[in-house]
Amino acid sequence: MAVGIGGIAPDFEQDTTNGSIRFHEWLGRSWCILFSQSRDFTSASTMELTAAARLRPEWTRRGIKVVALSMDSPAGHERWEKAIAETEGLALNFPVIADTDCAVSALYGLVPERPETGEIVRRVHVIDPDKRIRLTRTYPPATSYNFEAVLRAVEGLQLADARHEARYDTSRSTVLH
Repeated sequence: MAVGIGGIAPDFEQDTTNGSIRFHEWLGRSWCILFSQSRDFTSASTMELTAAARLRPEWTRRGIKVVALSMDSPAGHERWEKAIAETEGLALNFPVIADTDCAVSALYGLVPERPETGEIVRRVHVIDPDKRIRLTRTYPPATSYNFEAVLRAVEGLQLADARHEARYDTSRSTVLH
């Protein structure tokens, strides 16, 4: 069963384009945008990776780490990154998780109802420094994520936290104001 808003983001150890990571350790006390990709080299996924990489200064300024999840192999990711650098003139500046066995996808509820399609559910998760999922957005296969909207959502969550305007009470699973 997938974890919902307010739940602890599942920890995992997995290979990425930046080497193996243990998710909670890698995350540290940062905010995180974890987003899933269906397959390498799709047009929507390529646009998303490029858009996320271009926003690096904004992510850094707000203490946000970005990580993508794809069910393709590390070798496929490396070829994809090179192709993006050549065609877009931009190197990716965040890791891409190689989820070939769909273990991480299963933890985050990204395994589709019809797994024979070979695509995972496309979803963005916003995770806070306490490792809690604060927001999820699901997108159809051919639609690109709007990372500017995700950035605005994180800004809103960070502002609310700073002002203590709203917090999630995990003991009662309600939002308190």
